[in-house]
Amino acid sequence: MNIILFGATGSVGKQIIKQTLDEGHRVTAFTRSPEKLIAFSSANLSVVKGDILNKTDVESAVLNHDVVLCTIGDGNKGTVRGTGTRNIIESMQKHHIKRLICQTTLGLGESRGNLNFVWKHIMFGLLLKKAFKDHQLQEQYVFDSNLDYTIVRPSAFTDGQITRNYKIGFDGNFKKLSLKISRADVADFMLQRITSKEYLKQAVSISN
Repeated sequence: MNIILFGATGSVGKQIIKQTLDEGHRVTAFTRSPEKLIAFSSANLSVVKGDILNKTDVESAVLNHDVVLCTIGDGNKGTVRGTGTRNIIESMQKHHIKRLICQTTLGLGESRGNLNFVWKHIMFGLLLKKAFKDHQLQEQYVFDSNLDYTIVRPSAFTDGQITRNYKIGFDGNFKKLSLKISRADVADFMLQRITSKEYLKQAVSISN
């Protein structure tokens, strides 16, 4: 299985690389800044330098891969997720690659009902408004594609270890959540999707 990761230098992306290498598997990391991955020196890691906003870079990178993982982000600037994901999707379609696992955020779509007042109105309503809208656009591109996608909607990240002890696939009415999950658990859940058909063509929420 040939895996490529977009968003490799982000906090979840680095966890995906770590866990993939720990399991002895190969992964290609796409990044503008290869020097940020020097700590992961391994024969099983290939690093491709490129810009997610440059479609030619993305098209070249996805060639000869079977699975694409996307954890791209850019703080609250509000443009990279949507445009970058569109470039990934169009590049996958060009090269007939079907499997996409894309991380967005809890609070999108029906999962908005899972959020508390602070996350609905302060965080996503004000402080992270641009990022939230960018995630909405990102998801729409995925939903509109013909890919075999799984969208992963995690709650707020923590620096904890892998627990595999978190709630999965709850509906928008579920309230008994801490609204937190470790980056390690998010990475682990995304990697599990590579060999699983569960949650195919679905958006799945995960949180403690």
